[in-house]
Amino acid sequence: MALTYYGYPKCSTCQKAKKWLEMNELDYTEVNIVENPPTKEELQRMISNSDLDIKKFFNVSGMKYRELNLKDKLPQMTDEEKVELLSTDGMLIKRPIVTNGSHATVGFNEVNFEEAWKA
Repeated sequence: MALTYYGYPKCSTCQKAKKWLEMNELDYTEVNIVENPPTKEELQRMISNSDLDIKKFFNVSGMKYRELNLKDKLPQMTDEEKVELLSTDGMLIKRPIVTNGSHATVGFNEVNFEEAWKA
């Protein structure tokens, strides 16, 4: 199973997720989410493959989220506008994202990783 791991090297949650993938001997391609954020099309695919609401893809604790006052703006935005915004800045995206093309996880939760990636 070929995995793509979107993370940010300075993020402690990303470091934990990466360590879990390595400890479980899973092959993955690493993408720096800040230098190479997923495209609109990639994000749309990940969102539909995750069974999560699009809001879960926003890094709500990030400075950029607060700077742009997205807490107040997101409710008025269409899903397409949200995906467009996410694709413009990797710091807006909750990380890490791990995907195999047909499933995606957001953030790091060991139980979720066990269920999604140990199969």
